[in-house]
Amino acid sequence: MWLHYTAAGFLIIRPEDDLHRIVNVLLETGYNKDFCVSLDFDPDFIARLMKAGFLVMSSRIFDIEVENDVDYFVLLPKLHLTRSILFFDNLHIKKSIQRHLNRFELRPDAEFDYILDRCITVHGEDWLTPPLVAAIRNIRQDKLHGVYPTSFALYQDGKPVAGEFGIISGRVYTSYSGYYDENNAGTVQLILTARYLQKHGFVFFDLGMPMDYKTALGATDVSPQEFVKYFRVSQE
Repeated sequence: MWLHYTAAGFLIIRPEDDLHRIVNVLLETGYNKDFCVSLDFDPDFIARLMKAGFLVMSSRIFDIEVENDVDYFVLLPKLHLTRSILFFDNLHIKKSIQRHLNRFELRPDAEFDYILDRCITVHGEDWLTPPLVAAIRNIRQDKLHGVYPTSFALYQDGKPVAGEFGIISGRVYTSYSGYYDENNAGTVQLILTARYLQKHGFVFFDLGMPMDYKTALGATDVSPQEFVKYFRVSQE
């Protein structure tokens, strides 16, 4: 298998590549970039990337000359040099949050389009670009390669106050983005989502990039090698 890199050393992934082998090469060679790159936004290809363990992001290309105001986008499959994952037995709930849990209701796989649009409104299109969002919606509709984009909506008094969307592959749920409109709602949503995933037989909650609030919930930072080992077992 021939590998292709950009001048800056980023691996270029193509739809015809064996993505399982690509992941093996990344691990074996000690690839030290945060991202790989691709110009292909075909939903089938993106679903295969997700099935291989990549968290798929994207970006608008600003540093090229464009004609007729045409936007150019690049796909950024990310394996993470350090990945944050939550094993459910490690879930930590602070006493200050515990008393809020019963005030909210979690609705799995509800309000997907609303939550996705709300995340874009709150966080912008820096990585949730239009072609990636379109591909995610297509993957959800067609359940390509067994990958399923889903959402978790948090309600209070019948009103959505927080939510997130992500990807189910095998027995792993990977969080992509979320938002909250009420104090403590974001933390409660994560806790109730973790409880739901554990109850329904998921192996772990993939939280992507490490952050302090994830560690506070009990998440563990793992290497790409560890992540891929856990992820592949969960696909069986």
